[in-house]
Amino acid sequence: MLLVTGITGHTGRYFLQELINNKYEGSIRCIVRITSDTKFLDNSGLNIEKVVGNLDDQEFIESVMFGVNTIMHIYNINHSPTVVQSAIKNKVKRVILVHTTGIYSQYKSASEGYKNIEGEILKLTKGPQLQTSITILRPTMIYGDLYDSNMSKFIKMVDKFRIMPVINGGKSLIQPVNARDLGKAYYNVLMSPEETAGKAYDLSGEKPITMIDVLKIISKQLKKKTIYIFVPLSSGVFMARILKTVTFSKLDYIEKVQRMGEDRTYAHDNATSDFGYNPMTFDVGIQKEVHEYIQKFKK
Repeated sequence: MLLVTGITGHTGRYFLQELINNKYEGSIRCIVRITSDTKFLDNSGLNIEKVVGNLDDQEFIESVMFGVNTIMHIYNINHSPTVVQSAIKNKVKRVILVHTTGIYSQYKSASEGYKNIEGEILKLTKGPQLQTSITILRPTMIYGDLYDSNMSKFIKMVDKFRIMPVINGGKSLIQPVNARDLGKAYYNVLMSPEETAGKAYDLSGEKPITMIDVLKIISKQLKKKTIYIFVPLSSGVFMARILKTVTFSKLDYIEKVQRMGEDRTYAHDNATSDFGYNPMTFDVGIQKEVHEYIQKFKK
């Protein structure tokens, strides 16, 4: 049995679509919240068992492990150590964890927690008699539709403002990954147990792109004329510090601004080699999202 967390979330829905497209025949147990919209699951035609529960509840996690041989943990990296610990205890054969490339950030608050989590998992999996294999997937900035919390914000900003400030001249490199490509990657990893056992993969977009080029592509697809004002990184950080001070630390964007000067590009060659990972270009991916935005808000 396959146990899945986060299947009603952003990338989880695309993973479910891959299961449907490939007519997955195994039994699937999906952990959902009482507030989750599960119509997509109900109409999938797959052998799905829905279990309502909370991953903060250790007893609940233990209760859903019965009969499970593979776990696809998509929902929330913070639950990974508990999921892995329970999987080992119940002799689950495989655990696939969706984490983040945020672990590589040079800034402490952006990466320290992720490093601690993966360090804890490493300790849990050191035993000589371990029967559980672990695979870690680390997506970059995720986009693809209006459910994302990244490019959808930029699309709204470009549509709304004719003049936009851009930190560090928009020179920093990013490598956004489309949620559709992640859905395919999750499925291909699931179906490649031997090739991916005990490995970690960075799942990035096709190639790096500068932030300013991202904004220009969005502007072009929206048919907007945007004027960009380049703001030095130091000035952006200074303004973020002032904001933090005047709001008594309620709004602390200092490291978010600092990261705008940090290149966030990661090779995905190993993923391509081991399970055929082949992400779409950013131009193609963002076009789908901009089109969705226009259909929803401009008609």
